[in-house]
Amino acid sequence: MASAIGPVLECKGISKFFPGAIALDAVDLTLYPGEVHALLGENGAGKSTLIKCLTGAYRRDAGTIVLENREISPNSTQESQKLGIGTVYQEVNLLPNLSVAENLFLGRQPMKRGLISQRKMHAMASDLLAEFGLVINPAEPLSSYSVAVQQVIAIARAVELSGKVLILDEPTASLDRDEVELVFSVIEKLKARGLAIVFITHFLDQVFEISDRATILRNGRVIGTRRLAETTQTEIITLMLGRQLEARVQDRAPAETGDILVELRNYGRRGVIEPFDLTVRKGEVVGLAGLLGSGRTETANLIFGAIQADQGEALLEGGKISLKNPREAVAHRFALCPEDRKNDGIVGDLSVRENIILALQARQGWFRPLPKAKVNELAEAYVKALDIRLASLDMPIRLLSGGNQQKVLLARWLATNPAFLILDEPTRGIDVGAHAEIIALIERLREDGLALLVASSEMEELVAYSTRVIVLRDRRQMRELKGEEITTANIVSAIADEPMAGAVR
Repeated sequence: MASAIGPVLECKGISKFFPGAIALDAVDLTLYPGEVHALLGENGAGKSTLIKCLTGAYRRDAGTIVLENREISPNSTQESQKLGIGTVYQEVNLLPNLSVAENLFLGRQPMKRGLISQRKMHAMASDLLAEFGLVINPAEPLSSYSVAVQQVIAIARAVELSGKVLILDEPTASLDRDEVELVFSVIEKLKARGLAIVFITHFLDQVFEISDRATILRNGRVIGTRRLAETTQTEIITLMLGRQLEARVQDRAPAETGDILVELRNYGRRGVIEPFDLTVRKGEVVGLAGLLGSGRTETANLIFGAIQADQGEALLEGGKISLKNPREAVAHRFALCPEDRKNDGIVGDLSVRENIILALQARQGWFRPLPKAKVNELAEAYVKALDIRLASLDMPIRLLSGGNQQKVLLARWLATNPAFLILDEPTRGIDVGAHAEIIALIERLREDGLALLVASSEMEELVAYSTRVIVLRDRRQMRELKGEEITTANIVSAIADEPMAGAVR
């Protein structure tokens, strides 16, 4: 089809620069009528930046956008809509307190004698939604319908406003299987009408089910474009992660581990992560592997109480415990360094010293301040132990490099003397030197008898320091690897739900 019909939209050499970073580096993207084109990549790959350049939310620094053989330069999302490019996000950008009809025609309601014609607007809404296979009462508030129905309404509005290119950004992230089928049925209708559809998701099964082609981004560059009928999930995963995924056995002695510290039985939360069993021993690093959206962060947050489990039980050294919130987790000597350190970890305007003692002070209570001498002693000790590069303990932490901010977060939790340390993407966005230091620290903490759970998209790291690796996909555990099974090739095979090399299924 792509060779016989001209493209609806072509991006050529799109680049976007931010201070100290190249977000997009000469990206090309071609969309054809009547196709679903998946845009894939891990966090930071450039997907969101490309969409914002397409829709006028960002001004591109280089490159051209050609829509139906005419170069365009939208300066706003409203202008891109008028040109024919509509976008629907995971979080439905509609007004739940207004009716379905009002949401569909907001800003362009049919008028009669200077007043909105409710009857005509409801009739128009019914006719429009019927085209998408949706028979509902358009006079009802939007909030009275499910998220899936709201997604279809958002799609209908975007198509009505635009009608040439439709960008769907994680439209199925919060939907169950039946709701996904509803959205997919609408996408098939739009394909038949000749729309070009961009589909952004982290569910690879859905990509292969609904998409015709896929473009893979990594570090702001296009790594490749593939026809999905002619490729495999393993190839797509390899392109996304950028690894030469050859089986290799680690030449190392097995790690010495102690007794079981933490045990989770049938632990999970509906709609967040499928129930799982997990044990972590003293002196052990259990790695969590998987693509973006696989459930790595959800697993970490669930164990730390940031997300509350609705089934299963947790045990600490054989005794049942409650993990309803982070306060309870900290009381049991659990610690978590989150994935998004800028938003969920550091307090940018507080000093390095204040950030280091934050968790310890919170555990003791805000009305029982730690003595200044102890605060200084702890801060200075961890700055020295972790080689945190800074001008002064009094400087705001936001002025430190990413790697040094990450070390401060580690210092914060190590100061609480944890028994169980959870690290979510501990080396993301830091320089090479700090990267190596964090890995060395993980290995040293394990040797000291600490129990660690490390979630990471860096497979070679996990292979290097994990005693076991649990592979997740679509928010459930797929496979546990141990010993000589821990290779990058086996991790990818598990993510793709394929047999390991030499394994019989």
